[in-house]
Amino acid sequence: MANKKIQPVFTSETCDVRVIHLERVARARAERIREENLQRLALTFKIMGDPTRLNIILALRGGEMCVCDIAAFLGISESAVSHQLRRLRELALVRARRDGQVLYYALDDAHVLDLVSIGLDHIGE
Repeated sequence: MANKKIQPVFTSETCDVRVIHLERVARARAERIREENLQRLALTFKIMGDPTRLNIILALRGGEMCVCDIAAFLGISESAVSHQLRRLRELALVRARRDGQVLYYALDDAHVLDLVSIGLDHIGE
C-alpha cells in the first residue's frame, strides 16, 4: 500500500458555511454576560479547582472550623491552610469570625456548597 498523505476533511478553504443559525447567534449574544462577571466567574472556578481548597469547602459544609482544625483534617500546616483560606476569602467563598484569638471560618453562603454539590453530582459521587 502506497503512502498517501491524509487530507483533512474540513479546512478554511473547503468550509463554505460561516453562520448557520443567525437567530441562535443573536440569542447567544443577547444572553452574553458582562466581561468583568465572566472573568470573576472564571476566577471562582479556578480557585475552587484546587483539591486542597475543595477539601476545605467540603470540611466547612458541617459548620465553621478554625485553622488548627482544618489543618488537622487535611494533614497540612496551619500556614498552608491560612494561605488557601485567604484565596477563598478573596472571592467571598468563605468568611471569618473572630472569637478572642481564634478565627473561625465558614462557607460564605449556600451557593458555594451548591457549586461543589453540583460538581459531585456531575461526576457521580
